[in-house]
Formats: sequence, structure tokens, C-alpha cells
Amino acid sequence: MKQPRKSLISTGMVSENRRARFDYQIETTLEAGLVLSGSEVKSLRHGQANLSDSFAGALKGGGEADLALYNAYIPEYAKATIFQHEARRPRKLLVHKREARKWLGAVSREGRTIVPLKLYFNDKGVAKVLIGLATGKKQHDKRQTEKARDWQREKARIMRDKG
Repeated sequence: MKQPRKSLISTGMVSENRRARFDYQIETTLEAGLVLSGSEVKSLRHGQANLSDSFAGALKGGGEADLALYNAYIPEYAKATIFQHEARRPRKLLVHKREARKWLGAVSREGRTIVPLKLYFNDKGVAKVLIGLATGKKQHDKRQTEKARDWQREKARIMRDKG
């Protein structure tokens, strides 16, 4: 019997950046907290967010070891008062200073990128973002990844039909 599919809200998942795993080779991941306003949390609880064009980097005007999430789209909450948030504002990421320095050093020295992979609520109901330290893939790497994924799908189809 097939299990009913859970909605994104019941699993805690708000948004997933599926394109990041296709465009980048993810080397390490890190769970980080977010500094959010009340209307942003309400929008996230309704499952409204988009991480497709977002990235993380050094916080402008912040300390030397502050990370921020840029260009993440969290729409305005319709039932909020006049004190709305800006939809694409930079949001500070809550990570340890040592981790932030290490990741920012890898970005500046080695040409890596910090990309958000998932935005979700953890078991305690706190909004978290899973970020990854990534290297950009070349076009031939993307073709190879797609070819391997197609072969895995075809292999599963063959095994299902034969067995």
C-alpha cells in the first residue's frame, strides 16, 4: 500500500534549492539559524519562500566573521500590520565565528561559493537554513551527472520489470 505524501509544512520543510545540487559540487554542509522578523516567520509557516537565486556571503557593515543570506525571497505576510518586512533583504546567519571565518576564508582563497540548500523548521520549531560550501560545476560535469542519474533511473526500471 502506498503511503500518502506528506505536505511540506508537516515535515518542517519550507523551501529547497534543487538547482544548487545540479549547478554546484557540494563539499560540506552546515546548519545555521536565521535572524527573522515576526512577519517573515509567519510567511515561512505558510510555506512561502524561494531560495533559487540566493547565496550567502560576508555581512556588509557587520563584523569580520558575520555571514548573511542574500536574495532569499520571503514574501510579505498578508495579515500583518503596516510593519512589513522587505522581501529580499539580507538576513544574518547565526553560526559560530570560527566556522564563519573558515567558510569565508575558503570563499576568498579558493574561489568557493556558499549556497543555501534547504530552509526548514527543526523539531523545536526554529527556522534553520542548510548551507553548503560548493564549487561550481563545468558544463561537462553537469552532463555527466545527468547521464548517471538517467542510468540509475533506467536501471531501477529494468530491475522492477524483471524482478
